[in-house]
Amino acid sequence: MREGSPVVHGFPHIDTVRRAITALYRRISRDGVHAYATSLVPADAAFSDVDDARAGAQRVAHAMVQHLRLPDARMIVGFRRMDHAASVELAAGPEYFIELNDRFRTHRRDIGAALAHEVTHVLLHRLGLEFPGTRDNEILTDTVAAYLGAGWLLLDAFREDATSSQKLGYLTPEEFGYVLAKRALVFDEDPSPWFTSPQAYTAYTKGRELALRDGRQPPLTEAGWAGRRRYAKERRYAREHPGAVADPAAPYAFEGGGAGLRVSFGCPTCHQRLRMPVRGRVRVRCGVCRMVLECDT
Repeated sequence: MREGSPVVHGFPHIDTVRRAITALYRRISRDGVHAYATSLVPADAAFSDVDDARAGAQRVAHAMVQHLRLPDARMIVGFRRMDHAASVELAAGPEYFIELNDRFRTHRRDIGAALAHEVTHVLLHRLGLEFPGTRDNEILTDTVAAYLGAGWLLLDAFREDATSSQKLGYLTPEEFGYVLAKRALVFDEDPSPWFTSPQAYTAYTKGRELALRDGRQPPLTEAGWAGRRRYAKERRYAREHPGAVADPAAPYAFEGGGAGLRVSFGCPTCHQRLRMPVRGRVRVRCGVCRMVLECDT
């Protein structure tokens, strides 16, 4: 939790975010992901001024458990003074103890955001899905929370003005926007009407720009003229110079050479790496998310 300190912007963790999306699809499958087609509704995380903080937190935690399909998990929520927004004790269950920063007793509008992250920790713990290292594992947690429909609350907790700022989670606001936009493209769901923070909406639009760009890169047929021209130039060079090192900034890479030339690129939905022969117009089905892609290799 950052309050008052400068907020990092942009996409510094985007590679880890994309790996997290791939890992989620691989672990629970395309059908498993699609079981979360509806996001947590704002009413399930709402607090009124007269709500008791502890009872309200328990109610929201129960809503998170139901949304994330953890029906046999019981969250016991308390408050204490701490540096972080929240923490959860991961054990065998079925009871899990979540502690929230004591400031949430009076800043109740963001309790849902903190609980979204912590309950997602429980989900990942039960799935046995984790990344090595604390930083990458926290990015995985934020990404999964957002992609499965609860983490829009984490972006909505972002507020920034000339004199103060607040952000929950480990992703930047724009990275949260990116993950939410990736989800929106799969489920045709627009989360922007739920945002109460104007800064959250701005971050979402910036993340959405990058998410849309993922589907407009060669060899996808939706690629723009400039991208197609660069792709043709690099394809010709790869045919004539087998084994040449490709531009690491390019969203694709060539392997082999001559008639055996192949191209690899990330699926724009789940970012699984796909490889196929260079043979012109072709339709490809991703083996992980089952998305059908129109390509011109």
